[in-house]
Amino acid sequence: MNDAHDRVHIEFMGKVFLVSEGTTLLGALIEAGRDSVKEIGCSGGCCGACGVLYRRPDESHVRTGLACRVPVQDGISFSLVGQYPLRRVEYNLSEISDPKQALFDLFPEITTCRSCGLCVQACPQGIEVQRAMWCAVFGDFAEVAALFKSCVQCGLCTRVCSVGICPFQIAVYASRAQGSHFTGPAPDLVARMTSIQSGSYEKEWKAVLRSQAPLSDQEAR
Repeated sequence: MNDAHDRVHIEFMGKVFLVSEGTTLLGALIEAGRDSVKEIGCSGGCCGACGVLYRRPDESHVRTGLACRVPVQDGISFSLVGQYPLRRVEYNLSEISDPKQALFDLFPEITTCRSCGLCVQACPQGIEVQRAMWCAVFGDFAEVAALFKSCVQCGLCTRVCSVGICPFQIAVYASRAQGSHFTGPAPDLVARMTSIQSGSYEKEWKAVLRSQAPLSDQEAR
């Protein structure tokens, strides 16, 4: 049991809890036995399901982050934000001949970006969201894909956008379009697939299957 000096007071949804020092906001909710954590997955900053709004005791403004990464401190106040209701955008890349032009048909709001930078401030992954959106506008889908490589689709960037842009949806489209229309097949992958299809690894594969086969009664003895 931790001593009193190893514990801190936190405020979640207007209610105060005493939790262990050194844990995260998500860890504090688990420790407090809150049902709010039931819909959260990885607890390691990968699934993006624990978006949080929080205010530190010495600050007047609200910050955004992932509850599994933000450390507790005495007097911190926070709430989980849950899933953001997104506009469903449907497309079939095999039917799109010009994906760079189709971007504006699928996501017309992208041209209304005010370059306020709130999306950059909100991103817990430190992604240059605003820059990526303008890269998409100018057709540099490869750069969009590179910039959004660490995105966990928490939706915090969309939540703070005053013109309704959903950056991660646009980044997913740009990444898929880059792969399907503008990036040639990887030579090493093509060579490996050709080797597999020609049966080069058939002997090894059969050996693997034999090694995983259930033991007979005699072998088991």
